Amino acid sequence: MRPITETIPLDEALALLLDSAAPIERREAISIRDANGRVVAEHTISRVDVPPFDRAAMDGYAVVAEDTFGAGAYDPRTLRCVEKVYTGSVPTRRVERGECIEIATGAPLPEGADAVVMVEETEKEGADRIRVLTPVYPRQHVGRRAADIAAGQRLFAPGDVLNPSRIGALAATGIAEVQVYGRPRVAILSTGNEIVDPGQPLAPGQIYDINQFTLSSVINAHGGLPVVYPTAPDNLDELTAALEATAAEDLLVFSGGSSVGERDLILDVLQRAGEVLFHGIAVKPGKPTVFGRIGSRPVLGMPGYPTSCLSNAYMLLVPMLRRIARLPEHKPHTLRMPLARRVVSTTGRHQFYTVRIENGTAVPAFKASGDITSMSQADGFIEIPPQTDIVEAGEMVDVKLF
Repeated sequence: MRPITETIPLDEALALLLDSAAPIERREAISIRDANGRVVAEHTISRVDVPPFDRAAMDGYAVVAEDTFGAGAYDPRTLRCVEKVYTGSVPTRRVERGECIEIATGAPLPEGADAVVMVEETEKEGADRIRVLTPVYPRQHVGRRAADIAAGQRLFAPGDVLNPSRIGALAATGIAEVQVYGRPRVAILSTGNEIVDPGQPLAPGQIYDINQFTLSSVINAHGGLPVVYPTAPDNLDELTAALEATAAEDLLVFSGGSSVGERDLILDVLQRAGEVLFHGIAVKPGKPTVFGRIGSRPVLGMPGYPTSCLSNAYMLLVPMLRRIARLPEHKPHTLRMPLARRVVSTTGRHQFYTVRIENGTAVPAFKASGDITSMSQADGFIEIPPQTDIVEAGEMVDVKLF
């Protein structure tokens, strides 16, 4: 046994992780169909006007606005309808004084016309006569060319994060592919002779691997690409070989083997291959966490207990991964409400305590670090500072939602 004799505060641990998180430089061109959540890697310029022509903003009639001046319900202006223009087609003639063209929303405005009268403000009179019941002014109900986006206009700059509306802007300008920064590749390496993948039968003393799946989900949600490697046994040489097999990835996350037992060998592996920046954080759960570098590549050794591992993924891995991925800082949605029951914390350790939201109160949900239901049956967590040992029932707390 090698007990952790010193721990560092959470903020110092996080600072070390962020200092090691070099923003990714790798770029790739991808279809805009796959671009949601990706980070733009170069200035994106529109090559076209949007819309590319003056167009009708309403169903109705394209007119010379002056022909409608003075129109009213009891004194309409009568115009001759000379053509119909549907969306996707173009007018074949211009509008002259005393004429109009029936037009659909989005269709190109005919030459000579400078406004559109809504169909609701008109009445038909015979086969080709239209009575206009209200006046319009020039440019009324007309979408002007380049009113939305002009050719040569910058749409996005490096570092902008694409979302559905921004992808829509790319599509509107005819851009089918966009240059983005690559997603950081995160190697996930579970360790332990007792670990078995779900779907396989359990032998005596074995348990199913939970952490590779929770970590993969977190990594996917925060800009990374999880790369799961085969489970490594508790053997220094084989662990070292497994580590070397992940050399092509941007970041390595171990699960298990970071504690203080005889077979918790991540510390030894990291010391052999690189440098250890800390071993042990003053947090609960998640104290037996190790972090270091192999060259410039960050290596994070997570506790094997599922709640400790997932809690640290939110607190440590997410901030580091998002910085590498060039994503903005994650700010979880927070609700303020009273605590339903008293919570006793461990003085000197920053505690993350899971809670359920019931009837407008935060109900404690934490069981133990080894129980995944401490997280799966919770809606979020509260943070209890190191200097606080008791949070009383009824005290207002900030619940950060998962």
